Amino acid sequence: MNNKCNACAALTAILICLLLPGSIRAQKLSGYVQGQYQWGEPDATLRVGAPNENPAEPFSRMGLRRARLKATHEKELFSCALEIDLSEKGVSVKDAYLAVKDPWRGVFRLRAGIFTRPFGYELSYPTVRLESPERSMLCQTLFPDEKDMGVMLQIQPVPTSSWHFLKFAGGWFAGNGIKQETDNRRDFIGRLSAGRFLSRTVRLEGGLSYYNGSVYQGTENVYTMAGDGFVLNRAPENKGRFSLREYFGVDAEWSVDFPVTGRSRIQAQYVFGKQPGGWSGSRSPNASTLPEHDVYNRDFAGGYILFIQELGKSPLSAVLKYDYYDPNTKMAGNNADWNAAGSGDVALRHFGFGLLWWIDEHFRLQAYYEINRNETVEQGMGYAGDLRDNVFTLRVQYGF
Repeated sequence: MNNKCNACAALTAILICLLLPGSIRAQKLSGYVQGQYQWGEPDATLRVGAPNENPAEPFSRMGLRRARLKATHEKELFSCALEIDLSEKGVSVKDAYLAVKDPWRGVFRLRAGIFTRPFGYELSYPTVRLESPERSMLCQTLFPDEKDMGVMLQIQPVPTSSWHFLKFAGGWFAGNGIKQETDNRRDFIGRLSAGRFLSRTVRLEGGLSYYNGSVYQGTENVYTMAGDGFVLNRAPENKGRFSLREYFGVDAEWSVDFPVTGRSRIQAQYVFGKQPGGWSGSRSPNASTLPEHDVYNRDFAGGYILFIQELGKSPLSAVLKYDYYDPNTKMAGNNADWNAAGSGDVALRHFGFGLLWWIDEHFRLQAYYEINRNETVEQGMGYAGDLRDNVFTLRVQYGF
């Protein structure tokens, strides 16, 4: 069954929940709509509309970035959720899961279905509350669509316990995003986090994450770094085997309420590990078919730091963000051997700044400008200089 059929089934289920008698109907219906205008320099990639029709000139687009509808129901030990996204690009399922908690103290919770992967802070941060228009390059590359299909165990002591500030979430996942599973392997994802108020106005939260999985090798050609360049391992038995996909992550958030200037918040995350990809990119699997390209095994590193400052008692907040992703930490600039390398080895950096205006509790206006920089390479891959790909985003959001 394709995503469109799945989405239709999910929408039908949501409507049925709304029409059922009150005692068994969905406990909560929520959602949000994001209308968006974007302007980009000639080489930019925008999140709404079609690509640039005139690559020599700046361009602009408008459209729906997201339009989500979510129904949830919870009764005693059991709960479920269904969420879909609707836009001019189509309809897709975003959440579809069942959950059960232990009948004694509620310390253990088991979830199964399609839901957010338990890795890092930003991935599980609600999309409707994002202070930058999109998640970091790191999250978009390693975890397309943020969701995956799997089963997860959550453990957190009861609120009366002195250990309530600790939380663990981990489980086994298909490793293919929200697309159908394509192999018989499972990926492990887990996060241990701690968060508490250090005083009445200061809160600190942090976490450690781990990912262990694999990526299918679609050809007999497997490239691995040796020194400052790739070495090819060509053997018929390579096809059908799997390359290691392994991430280590650390994240933190600090917030403090100041009486005059308002709340200040800092979020930061750093992730490193091994990421198999292709010649042109290192994006994780997110397709309904097995990959058929040569595999490039790379060591990567990336992260972001985000600063949000409320502007006193006004409904405005200022946002600053630095975001980088280096898909191949063993290859840098023109000092490396780029003979077998491709655009999937080029490091990227983003600098963003913007303003949020909460017109009321449901209605938010966001303006954000992103300065994008890339590693320069003279080997003729289109990165001999810095691309002209800065982006301005103006977004109107209504949530309920």
